[in-house]
Amino acid sequence: MPGFLDPVNLLNSFGTWMLIGLLLVVFIESGLLFPLLPGDSLLFTAGLIAASKSTEVEPFAPLWVLMVTIPIAAVLGDQVGYFIGAKGGTRLFKDDAKLFKQSYLDEAHRFFLRHGPAMIFLARFVPIVRTFAPLVAGAAKMPYRVFIVYNVLGGIVWGAGVTLLGYLLGQITFIAENIDYIFLLIVLVSVVPILSEIGKRLLASRRGKAEADDEATKPITRIEAP
Repeated sequence: MPGFLDPVNLLNSFGTWMLIGLLLVVFIESGLLFPLLPGDSLLFTAGLIAASKSTEVEPFAPLWVLMVTIPIAAVLGDQVGYFIGAKGGTRLFKDDAKLFKQSYLDEAHRFFLRHGPAMIFLARFVPIVRTFAPLVAGAAKMPYRVFIVYNVLGGIVWGAGVTLLGYLLGQITFIAENIDYIFLLIVLVSVVPILSEIGKRLLASRRGKAEADDEATKPITRIEAP
């Protein structure tokens, strides 16, 4: 598994700049069109570390700092995504692109059609969709005053809430005494939605190719002139 998908390895890679690195990852995943980052598991892990009293895993920031700075990074990231969409960022997406896949944008757009403006809040809790939701909102010309309300609300509930959940669970004796195993479990769980998403896209791609092949092999009906 790539190191950037492992929340523990990703945090460790920043060394003494762990807090700055965490905020940068949240900012990028929220609006800079790079969806394959461990957002939820990263925040949960940060909360666990903040609660840790182990000498091997030392907190890199107090809980209150995390709960203030993470929502700010998330809100600012969405702001950037919104303005990219408003300025025509949808032109970046193509069917054959390696990173800016049209299917990602289409998925976020369908989410938008189902949930309307509340998408900005709800998408915070859906990997990949949360990255492209502000882009779709900007491209769809969602009123900025509506966007900013849901953006701030979602950033606070997701950024502070997931971090706080990790912190509270980290207070449980069993988890505190087995924190290394918990980190390993987080890594494994964080891979599941990514593998699931890749699997769904591969199946959809094969299905589309099969339908295209069937269409190509259909006999052409000729229309005789009267």
